[in-house]
Amino acid sequence: MNGPHDLGGQMGFGPVAPEKDEPIFHAAWEKRALGLTLSCGAFGAWNIDESRHARESIPPADYLSASYYEIWIRALETLLERHGFATRDELRSGKSLTQGAAPMRILKADMVAGVLARGGPCDRPLHVEPKFTAGDRVRTRNFHPETHTRLPRYARDKVGRIEAVQGSFVFPDDNAHGNGENPQWVYTVVFDAAEIWGDGSDPTLSVSIDAWESYLERL
Repeated sequence: MNGPHDLGGQMGFGPVAPEKDEPIFHAAWEKRALGLTLSCGAFGAWNIDESRHARESIPPADYLSASYYEIWIRALETLLERHGFATRDELRSGKSLTQGAAPMRILKADMVAGVLARGGPCDRPLHVEPKFTAGDRVRTRNFHPETHTRLPRYARDKVGRIEAVQGSFVFPDDNAHGNGENPQWVYTVVFDAAEIWGDGSDPTLSVSIDAWESYLERL
């Protein structure tokens, strides 16, 4: 979707200003926000793609005025309510008022290290050959779904070149909405800066993205 998260090439937001010696967390509550998000994700009710879509669906004014972990918490509230673990009144009061849905699993303290070490691999086998190979010229699709997609707005309807075939992975556009994993081949696609940013771009620069196969058309 074209949400507030998709800022590539947008003007008016000022320069990127990295914080020198930035700490991992700026406040103790941010640690709790991360812990809550991971432990609730372990419930097994949603996947990483639905979680991402919940974040990007936050209204633009709220999203752009929130800090990183505020966005995480607001999305988590949406997911907890959507899947029946908490009501809006419970989230506002901070108290349990009803018997909510039961999680499929609970992440306990002695399980955390192992779960984090395993991560969440999303590579999946495919029994069809990739449509493209390194060196092929392709054009990205020009589409603007209201649903989740990993094709950034700035890279749509652009001509590039396949640099590498990365493997086959869960298709997030479907997985975010409960439509199955439906794995596809993923490619690294490289674009000249002028193709992305137009006249006045630095001719020495290029931009690369990882794109699922259905995002691409052969030229």
